[in-house]
Amino acid sequence: MLTPSGLILLLGAWGIRRQEAIWRDEAVTYDMAHRALADLWPTLQHVDVVHGLYYALMHLWFAGYDPALGAALGEAIGLRLPSVAAMTAAAAGVALLGARLAGRRAGLFAGVTFALVPVVQQYAQEGRSYAMVCALVVWATYLLVSAAARPRRGLWCAYAALMLIACLLHEFAALALPAHGTALVLAHRPRRVRRAWALAAVTVLAGLAPLAVFSTRQAAQVSWLMWPDPVQLLTFATLAVLGGGCARIRVPSRGPVGVRALALPLLLLPTLFLWLLSYAEPAYVDRYVLYYVAGFALLAGAALARLLRPAGEDGQTRARGRRRAAALVLVAAALLPVDVHLRSPDSRVDDATAVARAVRELAAPGDGLLFLPARRRIWMAPHPHDFRGLTDLALARSPVASHTLYGTERSGDAITGRMLAARRIVVAGDPPGQPVDLSDQEIAKRITLRDAFEVCASTEVRGARTTLYARPGRCARPWPNVVG
Repeated sequence: MLTPSGLILLLGAWGIRRQEAIWRDEAVTYDMAHRALADLWPTLQHVDVVHGLYYALMHLWFAGYDPALGAALGEAIGLRLPSVAAMTAAAAGVALLGARLAGRRAGLFAGVTFALVPVVQQYAQEGRSYAMVCALVVWATYLLVSAAARPRRGLWCAYAALMLIACLLHEFAALALPAHGTALVLAHRPRRVRRAWALAAVTVLAGLAPLAVFSTRQAAQVSWLMWPDPVQLLTFATLAVLGGGCARIRVPSRGPVGVRALALPLLLLPTLFLWLLSYAEPAYVDRYVLYYVAGFALLAGAALARLLRPAGEDGQTRARGRRRAAALVLVAAALLPVDVHLRSPDSRVDDATAVARAVRELAAPGDGLLFLPARRRIWMAPHPHDFRGLTDLALARSPVASHTLYGTERSGDAITGRMLAARRIVVAGDPPGQPVDLSDQEIAKRITLRDAFEVCASTEVRGARTTLYARPGRCARPWPNVVG
Protein backbone atom coordinates (compact mmCIF):
# COMPACT_ATOMS: atom_id res chain seq x y z
CA MET A 1 0.00 0.00 0.00
CA LEU A 2 2.81 2.42 0.84
CA THR A 3 4.61 1.99 -2.48
CA PRO A 4 1.61 2.83 -4.74
CA SER A 5 0.58 5.69 -2.43
CA GLY A 6 4.09 7.11 -2.39
CA LEU A 7 4.34 6.76 -6.16
CA ILE A 8 1.14 8.65 -6.93
CA LEU A 9 2.05 11.26 -4.32
CA LEU A 10 5.38 11.75 -6.10
CA LEU A 11 3.74 11.83 -9.52
CA GLY A 12 1.09 14.20 -8.25
CA ALA A 13 3.71 16.60 -6.93
CA TRP A 14 5.74 16.43 -10.15
CA GLY A 15 4.85 19.46 -12.24
CA ILE A 16 1.75 20.26 -10.20
CA ARG A 17 2.12 24.00 -10.90
CA ARG A 18 1.78 23.43 -14.65
CA GLN A 19 3.50 26.81 -15.07
CA GLU A 20 0.69 28.30 -12.94
CA ALA A 21 -1.79 27.55 -15.74
CA ILE A 22 -5.40 27.25 -14.58
CA TRP A 23 -7.98 26.17 -17.12
CA ARG A 24 -11.58 27.30 -17.22
CA ASP A 25 -13.12 24.49 -15.12
CA GLU A 26 -10.51 25.02 -12.42
CA ALA A 27 -11.24 28.74 -12.59
CA VAL A 28 -14.88 27.93 -11.82
CA THR A 29 -13.76 25.88 -8.81
CA TYR A 30 -11.59 28.73 -7.61
CA ASP A 31 -14.39 31.25 -7.99
CA MET A 32 -17.08 29.14 -6.31
CA ALA A 33 -14.81 28.01 -3.47
CA HIS A 34 -13.93 31.61 -2.64
CA ARG A 35 -17.55 32.75 -2.44
CA ALA A 36 -19.18 33.02 0.97
CA LEU A 37 -21.44 30.08 1.76
CA ALA A 38 -24.34 32.55 1.89
CA ASP A 39 -23.60 33.41 -1.77
CA LEU A 40 -22.83 29.84 -2.82
CA TRP A 41 -26.26 28.36 -2.17
CA PRO A 42 -28.23 30.92 -4.23
CA THR A 43 -25.78 30.36 -7.08
CA LEU A 44 -26.26 26.59 -6.96
CA GLN A 45 -29.99 27.08 -7.35
CA HIS A 46 -29.26 28.51 -10.80
CA VAL A 47 -26.17 26.61 -11.97
CA ASP A 48 -23.69 23.83 -11.15
CA VAL A 49 -25.73 22.23 -8.37
CA VAL A 50 -24.19 18.85 -9.29
CA HIS A 51 -20.85 20.16 -7.99
CA GLY A 52 -22.29 21.90 -4.93
CA LEU A 53 -20.86 19.56 -2.32
CA TYR A 54 -17.42 19.74 -3.91
CA TYR A 55 -17.49 23.54 -3.92
CA ALA A 56 -18.51 23.56 -0.27
CA LEU A 57 -15.63 21.23 0.62
CA MET A 58 -13.20 23.36 -1.35
CA HIS A 59 -14.55 26.45 0.41
CA LEU A 60 -13.67 24.84 3.75
CA TRP A 61 -10.27 23.83 2.38
CA PHE A 62 -9.40 27.34 1.30
CA ALA A 63 -10.78 28.75 4.56
CA GLY A 64 -8.17 26.71 6.41
CA TYR A 65 -5.44 27.13 3.79
CA ASP A 66 -2.68 29.20 5.34
CA PRO A 67 -2.51 32.50 3.38
CA ALA A 68 1.26 32.64 3.79
CA LEU A 69 1.58 29.09 2.48
CA GLY A 70 -0.81 29.90 -0.35
CA ALA A 71 1.22 32.96 -1.32
CA ALA A 72 4.39 30.87 -1.35
CA LEU A 73 2.99 27.89 -3.26
CA GLY A 74 0.56 29.68 -5.56
CA GLU A 75 -3.17 29.32 -6.16
CA ALA A 76 -2.72 26.48 -8.66
CA ILE A 77 -1.17 24.20 -6.04
CA GLY A 78 -3.87 25.07 -3.53
CA LEU A 79 -6.52 24.07 -6.06
CA ARG A 80 -4.89 20.73 -6.83
CA LEU A 81 -3.59 19.46 -3.49
CA PRO A 82 -6.95 17.94 -2.47
CA SER A 83 -7.00 15.97 -5.72
CA VAL A 84 -3.46 14.72 -5.15
CA ALA A 85 -4.45 13.57 -1.67
CA ALA A 86 -7.61 11.91 -2.98
CA MET A 87 -5.78 10.03 -5.72
CA THR A 88 -3.17 8.93 -3.19
CA ALA A 89 -6.00 7.44 -1.13
CA ALA A 90 -7.43 5.82 -4.27
CA ALA A 91 -4.10 4.14 -5.07
CA ALA A 92 -3.93 2.79 -1.52
CA GLY A 93 -7.46 1.42 -1.87
CA VAL A 94 -6.66 -0.28 -5.18
CA ALA A 95 -3.57 -1.87 -3.62
CA LEU A 96 -5.55 -3.16 -0.64
CA LEU A 97 -8.28 -4.50 -2.91
CA GLY A 98 -5.77 -6.32 -5.06
CA ALA A 99 -4.05 -7.77 -2.00
CA ARG A 100 -7.34 -8.98 -0.56
CA LEU A 101 -8.50 -10.60 -3.78
CA ALA A 102 -5.27 -11.97 -5.26
CA GLY A 103 -2.41 -11.62 -2.77
CA ARG A 104 0.06 -8.96 -1.67
CA ARG A 105 2.10 -8.95 -4.86
CA ALA A 106 -1.05 -8.53 -6.94
CA GLY A 107 -2.05 -5.63 -4.72
CA LEU A 108 1.34 -3.99 -5.14
CA PHE A 109 1.24 -4.34 -8.93
CA ALA A 110 -2.37 -3.13 -9.07
CA GLY A 111 -1.59 0.00 -7.06
CA VAL A 112 1.49 0.79 -9.14
CA THR A 113 -0.39 0.21 -12.39
CA PHE A 114 -3.16 2.52 -11.24
CA ALA A 115 -0.63 5.25 -10.43
CA LEU A 116 1.09 4.94 -13.81
CA VAL A 117 -2.05 5.26 -15.97
CA PRO A 118 -1.80 8.77 -17.51
CA VAL A 119 -5.47 9.66 -17.00
CA VAL A 120 -5.05 9.02 -13.25
CA GLN A 121 -2.10 11.42 -13.14
CA GLN A 122 -4.09 13.98 -15.14
CA TYR A 123 -6.95 14.17 -12.65
CA ALA A 124 -4.63 13.92 -9.66
CA GLN A 125 -3.55 17.40 -10.76
CA GLU A 126 -6.97 18.83 -11.52
CA GLY A 127 -8.88 21.21 -9.29
CA ARG A 128 -12.14 19.33 -9.80
CA SER A 129 -14.07 16.60 -7.99
CA TYR A 130 -13.12 13.58 -10.09
CA ALA A 131 -10.18 12.36 -7.99
CA MET A 132 -12.33 12.50 -4.85
CA VAL A 133 -15.12 10.55 -6.53
CA CYS A 134 -12.63 7.95 -7.71
CA ALA A 135 -11.19 7.52 -4.21
CA LEU A 136 -14.64 7.20 -2.62
CA VAL A 137 -15.79 4.58 -5.16
CA VAL A 138 -12.58 2.58 -4.69
CA TRP A 139 -12.93 2.54 -0.91
CA ALA A 140 -16.65 1.78 -1.18
CA THR A 141 -15.67 -1.18 -3.35
CA TYR A 142 -13.27 -2.34 -0.65
CA LEU A 143 -16.09 -2.15 1.90
CA LEU A 144 -18.31 -4.09 -0.50
CA VAL A 145 -15.77 -6.91 -0.64
CA SER A 146 -15.44 -6.86 3.14
CA ALA A 147 -19.21 -7.00 3.60
CA ALA A 148 -19.48 -9.81 1.07
CA ALA A 149 -16.99 -11.83 3.12
CA ARG A 150 -18.43 -11.07 6.57
CA PRO A 151 -21.80 -9.35 6.28
CA ARG A 152 -22.21 -6.76 9.00
CA ARG A 153 -24.70 -3.94 9.26
CA GLY A 154 -21.91 -1.48 10.00
CA LEU A 155 -20.03 -2.43 6.82
CA TRP A 156 -23.13 -2.06 4.67
CA CYS A 157 -23.92 1.30 6.25
CA ALA A 158 -20.35 2.48 5.64
CA TYR A 159 -20.54 1.24 2.03
CA ALA A 160 -23.81 3.11 1.46
CA ALA A 161 -22.43 6.26 3.09
CA LEU A 162 -19.30 6.36 0.91
CA MET A 163 -21.28 5.67 -2.25
CA LEU A 164 -23.80 8.38 -1.37
CA ILE A 165 -21.06 10.95 -0.78
CA ALA A 166 -19.45 9.95 -4.08
CA CYS A 167 -22.79 10.39 -5.87
CA LEU A 168 -23.40 13.76 -4.24
CA LEU A 169 -19.97 14.86 -5.45
CA HIS A 170 -20.87 13.67 -8.94
CA GLU A 171 -24.08 11.93 -9.96
CA PHE A 172 -22.45 9.48 -12.34
CA ALA A 173 -20.73 7.75 -9.42
CA ALA A 174 -24.06 5.91 -9.26
CA LEU A 175 -22.97 3.94 -12.34
CA ALA A 176 -20.61 2.01 -10.06
CA LEU A 177 -23.65 0.44 -8.34
CA PRO A 178 -24.57 -1.88 -11.26
CA ALA A 179 -20.94 -2.96 -11.45
CA HIS A 180 -20.97 -3.82 -7.73
CA GLY A 181 -24.22 -5.76 -8.03
CA THR A 182 -22.96 -7.67 -11.07
CA ALA A 183 -19.79 -8.59 -9.17
CA LEU A 184 -21.82 -10.16 -6.36
CA VAL A 185 -23.86 -12.15 -8.86
CA LEU A 186 -20.79 -13.38 -10.75
CA ALA A 187 -19.16 -14.34 -7.45
CA HIS A 188 -22.25 -16.38 -6.49
CA ARG A 189 -22.61 -14.63 -3.16
CA PRO A 190 -25.51 -15.78 -0.98
CA ARG A 191 -28.94 -14.25 -1.50
CA ARG A 192 -28.81 -12.43 1.82
CA VAL A 193 -25.63 -10.64 0.71
CA ARG A 194 -27.24 -9.56 -2.54
CA ARG A 195 -30.34 -8.39 -0.68
CA ALA A 196 -28.19 -6.35 1.69
CA TRP A 197 -26.40 -4.78 -1.28
CA ALA A 198 -29.71 -4.03 -2.99
CA LEU A 199 -30.97 -2.27 0.15
CA ALA A 200 -27.76 -0.22 0.32
CA ALA A 201 -28.03 0.66 -3.38
CA VAL A 202 -31.67 1.75 -3.02
CA THR A 203 -30.66 3.90 -0.02
CA VAL A 204 -27.95 5.57 -2.09
CA LEU A 205 -30.29 6.23 -5.00
CA ALA A 206 -32.97 7.58 -2.67
CA GLY A 207 -30.44 9.96 -1.14
CA LEU A 208 -29.29 11.04 -4.59
CA ALA A 209 -32.79 11.46 -6.06
CA PRO A 210 -33.47 15.05 -4.88
CA LEU A 211 -30.19 16.28 -6.35
CA ALA A 212 -30.74 14.33 -9.57
CA VAL A 213 -34.25 15.73 -10.02
CA PHE A 214 -33.18 19.29 -9.23
CA SER A 215 -30.15 19.11 -11.53
CA THR A 216 -32.34 18.30 -14.54
CA ARG A 217 -33.40 21.96 -14.47
CA GLN A 218 -29.79 22.85 -15.25
CA ALA A 219 -29.34 20.41 -18.12
CA ALA A 220 -28.61 23.29 -20.52
CA GLN A 221 -25.29 23.75 -18.73
CA VAL A 222 -23.88 20.67 -20.47
CA SER A 223 -25.36 21.52 -23.87
CA TRP A 224 -21.78 21.79 -25.14
CA LEU A 225 -21.48 18.01 -25.00
CA MET A 226 -21.72 16.36 -28.37
CA TRP A 227 -20.81 12.84 -29.45
CA PRO A 228 -18.08 11.20 -27.33
CA ASP A 229 -14.54 12.44 -27.91
CA PRO A 230 -12.70 9.84 -30.05
CA VAL A 231 -9.52 10.23 -27.97
CA GLN A 232 -11.43 9.48 -24.78
CA LEU A 233 -13.13 6.51 -26.37
CA LEU A 234 -9.75 5.26 -27.58
CA THR A 235 -8.36 5.49 -24.05
CA PHE A 236 -11.22 3.43 -22.69
CA ALA A 237 -11.04 0.93 -25.56
CA THR A 238 -7.31 0.45 -25.01
CA LEU A 239 -7.71 -0.19 -21.29
CA ALA A 240 -10.72 -2.44 -21.93
CA VAL A 241 -8.79 -4.58 -24.41
CA LEU A 242 -5.72 -4.78 -22.18
CA GLY A 243 -7.92 -5.54 -19.18
CA GLY A 244 -9.71 -8.27 -21.10
CA GLY A 245 -6.35 -9.79 -22.02
CA CYS A 246 -5.25 -9.72 -18.39
CA ALA A 247 -8.53 -11.37 -17.36
CA ARG A 248 -7.66 -14.39 -19.52
CA ILE A 249 -4.72 -15.17 -17.24
CA ARG A 250 -5.98 -17.49 -14.53
CA VAL A 251 -5.39 -16.11 -11.07
CA PRO A 252 -6.26 -18.02 -7.88
CA SER A 253 -8.99 -16.23 -5.94
CA ARG A 254 -8.21 -15.42 -2.31
CA GLY A 255 -11.28 -13.41 -1.42
CA PRO A 256 -15.06 -13.68 -1.36
CA VAL A 257 -15.21 -12.08 -4.80
CA GLY A 258 -12.84 -13.07 -7.57
CA VAL A 259 -10.67 -10.46 -9.23
CA ARG A 260 -12.33 -10.97 -12.59
CA ALA A 261 -15.83 -10.99 -11.10
CA LEU A 262 -15.21 -7.58 -9.53
CA ALA A 263 -12.77 -5.86 -11.86
CA LEU A 264 -14.36 -6.61 -15.25
CA PRO A 265 -17.76 -5.08 -14.38
CA LEU A 266 -16.03 -2.09 -12.76
CA LEU A 267 -13.90 -1.61 -15.87
CA LEU A 268 -16.64 -2.02 -18.45
CA LEU A 269 -20.12 -1.29 -17.14
CA PRO A 270 -19.92 2.36 -15.96
CA THR A 271 -18.46 3.56 -19.25
CA LEU A 272 -20.78 1.42 -21.36
CA PHE A 273 -23.84 2.69 -19.49
CA LEU A 274 -22.64 6.29 -19.85
CA TRP A 275 -22.02 5.71 -23.55
CA LEU A 276 -25.54 4.30 -23.98
CA LEU A 277 -27.01 7.26 -22.12
CA SER A 278 -25.33 9.51 -24.66
CA TYR A 279 -27.70 8.19 -27.33
CA ALA A 280 -30.60 9.80 -25.46
CA GLU A 281 -28.74 12.86 -24.17
CA PRO A 282 -25.03 13.57 -24.85
CA ALA A 283 -23.30 12.86 -21.55
CA TYR A 284 -20.09 10.96 -22.25
CA VAL A 285 -16.94 12.42 -20.74
CA ASP A 286 -14.38 9.93 -19.48
CA ARG A 287 -13.71 11.79 -16.22
CA TYR A 288 -17.33 11.27 -15.16
CA VAL A 289 -16.54 7.57 -14.62
CA LEU A 290 -12.82 7.85 -13.92
CA TYR A 291 -13.05 5.07 -11.33
CA TYR A 292 -13.27 2.51 -14.15
CA VAL A 293 -9.46 2.67 -14.25
CA ALA A 294 -9.42 0.88 -10.87
CA GLY A 295 -10.98 -2.15 -12.58
CA PHE A 296 -8.23 -2.20 -15.16
CA ALA A 297 -5.53 -1.83 -12.50
CA LEU A 298 -6.89 -4.78 -10.50
CA LEU A 299 -6.86 -7.02 -13.57
CA ALA A 300 -3.39 -5.87 -14.61
CA GLY A 301 -2.02 -6.27 -11.08
CA ALA A 302 -3.27 -9.82 -10.75
CA ALA A 303 -1.92 -10.75 -14.19
CA LEU A 304 1.49 -9.21 -13.48
CA ALA A 305 1.74 -10.99 -10.15
CA ARG A 306 1.11 -14.24 -11.97
CA LEU A 307 3.51 -13.58 -14.86
CA LEU A 308 6.31 -12.17 -12.72
CA ARG A 309 6.12 -14.65 -9.88
CA PRO A 310 9.51 -15.64 -8.42
CA ALA A 311 11.70 -17.87 -10.54
CA GLY A 312 11.32 -21.58 -9.97
CA GLU A 313 7.54 -21.61 -9.54
CA ASP A 314 5.88 -23.81 -12.13
CA GLY A 315 9.16 -24.13 -14.01
CA GLN A 316 9.52 -20.44 -14.76
CA THR A 317 13.05 -19.25 -15.37
CA ARG A 318 14.73 -16.13 -14.13
CA ALA A 319 15.51 -15.12 -17.71
CA ARG A 320 11.84 -15.09 -18.65
CA GLY A 321 11.03 -13.05 -15.58
CA ARG A 322 13.72 -10.54 -16.49
CA ARG A 323 12.38 -10.22 -20.03
CA ARG A 324 8.89 -9.55 -18.77
CA ALA A 325 10.15 -7.00 -16.29
CA ALA A 326 12.11 -5.28 -19.07
CA ALA A 327 8.94 -5.15 -21.19
CA LEU A 328 7.12 -3.41 -18.35
CA VAL A 329 9.92 -0.86 -18.03
CA LEU A 330 9.64 -0.15 -21.76
CA VAL A 331 5.89 0.38 -21.45
CA ALA A 332 6.44 2.84 -18.58
CA ALA A 333 9.11 4.63 -20.64
CA ALA A 334 6.75 4.84 -23.62
CA LEU A 335 4.23 6.64 -21.41
CA LEU A 336 6.77 9.24 -20.30
CA PRO A 337 6.11 11.73 -23.16
CA VAL A 338 2.39 11.61 -22.33
CA ASP A 339 3.14 12.20 -18.65
CA VAL A 340 5.34 15.19 -19.49
CA HIS A 341 2.65 16.64 -21.77
CA LEU A 342 0.03 16.38 -19.01
CA ARG A 343 2.16 18.72 -16.91
CA SER A 344 2.25 21.47 -19.53
CA PRO A 345 -0.35 24.22 -20.07
CA ASP A 346 -1.05 22.78 -23.52
CA SER A 347 -2.63 19.69 -21.94
CA ARG A 348 -5.86 21.58 -21.16
CA VAL A 349 -8.27 23.37 -23.47
CA ASP A 350 -7.27 26.85 -22.33
CA ASP A 351 -5.15 28.78 -19.84
CA ALA A 352 -6.79 31.50 -17.77
CA THR A 353 -3.43 32.56 -16.37
CA ALA A 354 -2.01 33.17 -19.85
CA VAL A 355 -5.14 35.12 -20.81
CA ALA A 356 -4.76 37.37 -17.76
CA ARG A 357 -1.10 38.02 -18.60
CA ALA A 358 -1.92 38.82 -22.22
CA VAL A 359 -4.62 41.29 -21.17
CA ARG A 360 -2.22 42.95 -18.75
CA GLU A 361 0.39 43.37 -21.50
CA LEU A 362 -2.06 44.88 -24.01
CA ALA A 363 -4.21 47.05 -21.77
CA ALA A 364 -3.72 50.43 -20.16
CA PRO A 365 -5.71 51.88 -17.24
CA GLY A 366 -9.07 53.18 -18.39
CA ASP A 367 -9.40 50.83 -21.36
CA GLY A 368 -12.66 49.02 -21.97
CA LEU A 369 -12.86 45.26 -21.57
CA LEU A 370 -15.03 42.68 -23.32
CA PHE A 371 -15.31 38.90 -23.16
CA LEU A 372 -16.37 37.06 -26.31
CA PRO A 373 -18.45 35.09 -25.48
CA ALA A 374 -19.64 36.24 -22.04
CA ARG A 375 -18.92 32.88 -20.40
CA ARG A 376 -15.20 33.50 -20.90
CA ARG A 377 -15.48 36.04 -18.08
CA ILE A 378 -14.53 33.09 -15.87
CA TRP A 379 -10.94 33.63 -17.07
CA MET A 380 -10.84 36.64 -14.80
CA ALA A 381 -11.74 34.74 -11.59
CA PRO A 382 -8.29 33.40 -10.57
CA HIS A 383 -6.42 36.64 -11.37
CA PRO A 384 -8.74 39.63 -10.86
CA HIS A 385 -5.76 41.92 -10.13
CA ASP A 386 -4.64 41.64 -13.77
CA PHE A 387 -7.93 43.25 -14.86
CA ARG A 388 -7.91 46.18 -12.43
CA GLY A 389 -8.31 49.57 -14.01
CA LEU A 390 -10.32 48.15 -16.93
CA THR A 391 -14.04 48.74 -17.43
CA ASP A 392 -16.13 45.70 -18.30
CA LEU A 393 -18.36 47.36 -20.87
CA ALA A 394 -20.95 44.57 -21.10
CA LEU A 395 -21.30 43.63 -17.44
CA ALA A 396 -24.57 44.56 -15.73
CA ARG A 397 -24.22 42.53 -12.51
CA SER A 398 -21.15 40.68 -11.30
CA PRO A 399 -21.13 36.88 -10.97
CA VAL A 400 -21.45 37.09 -7.18
CA ALA A 401 -24.19 39.73 -7.21
CA SER A 402 -26.20 37.88 -9.87
CA HIS A 403 -25.61 34.43 -8.32
CA THR A 404 -24.27 33.12 -11.61
CA LEU A 405 -20.96 31.80 -12.92
CA TYR A 406 -20.34 34.52 -15.48
CA GLY A 407 -22.43 37.52 -14.42
CA THR A 408 -25.28 39.08 -16.36
CA GLU A 409 -24.79 41.44 -19.28
CA ARG A 410 -26.54 44.55 -20.51
CA SER A 411 -28.76 44.61 -23.57
CA GLY A 412 -27.15 44.66 -26.99
CA ASP A 413 -28.02 48.33 -27.53
CA ALA A 414 -26.59 49.31 -24.15
CA ILE A 415 -23.37 47.43 -24.88
CA THR A 416 -23.06 49.17 -28.25
CA GLY A 417 -23.49 52.56 -26.64
CA ARG A 418 -20.84 51.90 -24.02
CA MET A 419 -18.43 50.56 -26.63
CA LEU A 420 -18.82 53.66 -28.82
CA ALA A 421 -17.97 55.82 -25.81
CA ALA A 422 -14.64 54.01 -25.37
CA ARG A 423 -11.46 54.88 -27.22
CA ARG A 424 -9.77 51.51 -26.77
CA ILE A 425 -11.14 48.06 -25.90
CA VAL A 426 -9.30 44.89 -24.94
CA VAL A 427 -11.17 41.76 -25.99
CA ALA A 428 -10.54 38.34 -24.45
CA GLY A 429 -12.23 35.78 -26.65
CA ASP A 430 -12.16 32.37 -28.23
CA PRO A 431 -9.54 31.65 -30.89
CA PRO A 432 -10.55 31.55 -34.56
CA GLY A 433 -12.59 28.59 -35.68
CA GLN A 434 -14.78 28.30 -32.58
CA PRO A 435 -18.60 28.44 -32.84
CA VAL A 436 -19.96 31.92 -32.18
CA ASP A 437 -22.86 32.74 -29.86
CA LEU A 438 -25.91 34.28 -31.54
CA SER A 439 -27.35 36.23 -28.63
CA ASP A 440 -28.12 39.93 -29.12
CA GLN A 441 -25.25 40.88 -26.82
CA GLU A 442 -22.64 38.83 -28.68
CA ILE A 443 -23.83 40.04 -32.07
CA ALA A 444 -23.71 43.65 -30.88
CA LYS A 445 -20.12 43.20 -29.65
CA ARG A 446 -18.91 41.72 -32.93
CA ILE A 447 -20.67 44.21 -35.21
CA THR A 448 -19.53 47.24 -33.22
CA LEU A 449 -15.93 46.06 -33.14
CA ARG A 450 -16.02 45.44 -36.88
CA ASP A 451 -17.65 48.72 -37.88
CA ALA A 452 -16.28 51.24 -35.39
CA PHE A 453 -12.83 49.94 -34.34
CA GLU A 454 -9.60 48.74 -35.82
CA VAL A 455 -7.19 46.12 -34.53
CA CYS A 456 -4.05 47.46 -32.90
CA ALA A 457 -2.57 44.21 -31.62
CA SER A 458 -3.54 40.60 -31.18
CA THR A 459 -1.98 37.78 -29.16
CA GLU A 460 -2.96 34.12 -29.16
CA VAL A 461 -2.48 32.00 -26.07
CA ARG A 462 -3.66 28.51 -25.25
CA GLY A 463 -7.37 28.36 -26.09
CA ALA A 464 -7.85 32.11 -26.42
CA ARG A 465 -7.06 35.27 -28.36
CA THR A 466 -6.63 38.67 -26.74
CA THR A 467 -7.00 41.66 -29.03
CA LEU A 468 -6.59 45.40 -28.53
CA TYR A 469 -9.05 47.49 -30.53
CA ALA A 470 -9.06 51.27 -30.91
CA ARG A 471 -11.09 53.84 -32.77
CA PRO A 472 -9.57 54.51 -36.22
CA GLY A 473 -6.29 56.35 -35.92
CA ARG A 474 -6.03 55.82 -32.14
CA CYS A 475 -3.43 53.01 -32.09
CA ALA A 476 -1.05 55.34 -30.29
CA ARG A 477 2.09 53.25 -30.14
CA PRO A 478 3.56 50.23 -31.97
CA TRP A 479 2.36 46.93 -30.56
CA PRO A 480 3.76 43.44 -31.05
CA ASN A 481 1.90 40.99 -33.24
CA VAL A 482 0.00 43.72 -35.07
CA VAL A 483 -2.65 42.19 -37.30
CA GLY A 484 -2.95 43.69 -40.77
